Amino acid sequence: MLSPMKLISAVSRWQGYNMITANGLIQLGFVPDVDFRVEDDGSGAVIKEWWSASPQPSEAEIEAADVEYQAEHDSTEYQRLRVPEYPSIGDQLDSLFHAGAFPADMAAQLQAVKDKYPR
Repeated sequence: MLSPMKLISAVSRWQGYNMITANGLIQLGFVPDVDFRVEDDGSGAVIKEWWSASPQPSEAEIEAADVEYQAEHDSTEYQRLRVPEYPSIGDQLDSLFHAGAFPADMAAQLQAVKDKYPR
C-alpha cells in the first residue's frame, strides 16, 4: 500500500476537470486499498473501485477534504524536515539515561537491559 505522501497530494485540475484525490479520501477517514482505489484513467484521477460500507463522498466533499489535508500537511513540514536530522531515538534515550534524566523505575528497567546485554 502506498503511503499518503506518495499519493496524489493536491487538488488538481486537468483539462478543466476536477480530479479526485486519494489524500482527500484519506482526510475523510477512508483507507487506500481497503475502502477505495484511485487510478488515473488518462483524463484524470478517478475512483476506480469503492469497497467501503460508507457512501462514496461527492467530488466536492473530496476536494474540500483535500484542501484541509494539504493545509495540515504544509503546516507540519518542519516536523518532516527535522526527523532525518535528529539523532536516533535510541541515542536520545541512552543520552537521557546517562544524564540521569529518567525516573528511578525507568532507569532501573533500562539498566536491567544494559546489564543483560553488556558491551
